[in-house]
Amino acid sequence: MARVRHGIVILPQTDWPDAAQKWRRAEEYGFDHAWTYDHLSWRSLANQRWHATIPTLTAAATVTGRMRLGLFVASPNFRHPVPFAKELATLDDIAGGRLIVGVGSGGTGFDATVLGQRMLTPRERHDRYVEFADALDTLLRFEEPGSGGIWFRGDWFTADAARMVGAPAQEPRAPLWLAGNGPKAIRYAAARGDGWITTGGPEEDREDWWRGVADLARRFEDAAEAVGRPHIARVLSLDNEVAYSLRSAAAYRDEVARAAELGFTDVVAHWPRESGLYAGDEAVLDDVADRLGSTRP
Repeated sequence: MARVRHGIVILPQTDWPDAAQKWRRAEEYGFDHAWTYDHLSWRSLANQRWHATIPTLTAAATVTGRMRLGLFVASPNFRHPVPFAKELATLDDIAGGRLIVGVGSGGTGFDATVLGQRMLTPRERHDRYVEFADALDTLLRFEEPGSGGIWFRGDWFTADAARMVGAPAQEPRAPLWLAGNGPKAIRYAAARGDGWITTGGPEEDREDWWRGVADLARRFEDAAEAVGRPHIARVLSLDNEVAYSLRSAAAYRDEVARAAELGFTDVVAHWPRESGLYAGDEAVLDDVADRLGSTRP
């Protein structure tokens, strides 16, 4: 069985330089990738301190040098692909080609209405998601000099002679890991993504949740096989509002093993918070460090 890669989400709630210590420690612990949420605020944490995504990852890039950095996941609720792609390309340049771009359809919470927009139907959200991700795929690739820029005109987004940074830091561009659980989203990720991200379903019972994850994994495997792409990354977020994988080192090891058995190549957990959602003890990270290949003294 291939080694599972380990990721950690550091919520953008801590002021710099205290946050810098978490990003440095994540790399020292041996995590393969580290992420932050791409929200303007989020669910039960909406009234708490919450920093912006791109500046956070840019700062994280300057205090790390090995692990990949990413957005978990980018939202079209409040973004246009043209300026966003330029921000991503600049970030990847600063990070030395370590960026992973997670992309989703955009939630239905605060971010979906903060700019005064109407609530979209599920079909509209999916159509906008595909157009957004397809645009990023085009924009993040190298624009040949003298090409006249990048043009597209869709139902949701338009670009007239858009210019990007130049040659991307990664070839052919930063990888796009596409999120989604519905049939259309799974087929789209299998056909167009460099990886697929799932958070599992809404089940509160953990065994029911794992059964749902197993079903999603089978559906994605079938979709990837159908388009001849069986080897792209499969990424499972282990945590939700009712279960936290880093509650103990033993629990984390068990959940990682279950994910591996289902064919996931990558797992993502959340940095322990002091209270509330994802509450835990940071000492657990020391306990799992040996498994991650820690370089901490």
